[in-house]
Amino acid sequence: MELSEIARVIEGVLFVAGEGVDVDEFKSKYEMNDREFNKCLDILKQKYNKDSGINIIQYKNKIQFCSNPSIVESISEILNPIRERSLTKAALETVAIIAYKQPITRLDIENIRGANSDYAIQLLQSNNLIEVVGRKDTVGKPLLFGTTENFLKRFELPSIDSLPNYNELLDRIRVIHSEGDSLYREFDIPEDNANKTEEENKKGE
Repeated sequence: MELSEIARVIEGVLFVAGEGVDVDEFKSKYEMNDREFNKCLDILKQKYNKDSGINIIQYKNKIQFCSNPSIVESISEILNPIRERSLTKAALETVAIIAYKQPITRLDIENIRGANSDYAIQLLQSNNLIEVVGRKDTVGKPLLFGTTENFLKRFELPSIDSLPNYNELLDRIRVIHSEGDSLYREFDIPEDNANKTEEENKKGE
């Protein structure tokens, strides 16, 4: 395979991976020496130069796509609000799952949500709504998460046994407002999910 074609493959891998990829993976796959690999890298660096919105960085024998440092501020102005809205919905789903299923592991949360929950869990922890309550007695001893006293206070619950049904919990979330707190916003609450859950509850009765 031509080096230019290998460079295209490397480009695609970096795009899909979204994180650093060990250069030895490429060298091993295509039986390249350092000189040949560097030629492939030079091809990509010429394409993703200082005039491009994307650059390539190298660290610890890895290569990765990154945004051009000169436009980081502009990217943040657009991307941060989008991420905030996304995280708000994810946090809402995650805290509801933890409240009703605790103690629960991150993997179990993700199996229920069908999506990665790392950022949502970090956000909830930083807002002191959930905490680590132990480790599950299985391989790897994964962390178990549960709600905090602050969760009860925020949702005006005397105890976790007083949890309302899903739709009532959403109603309480809607009226939570504190200055500078963007964790829960009325326009971010997934109404379709609430309606769907209500229908499923009726079917189960």
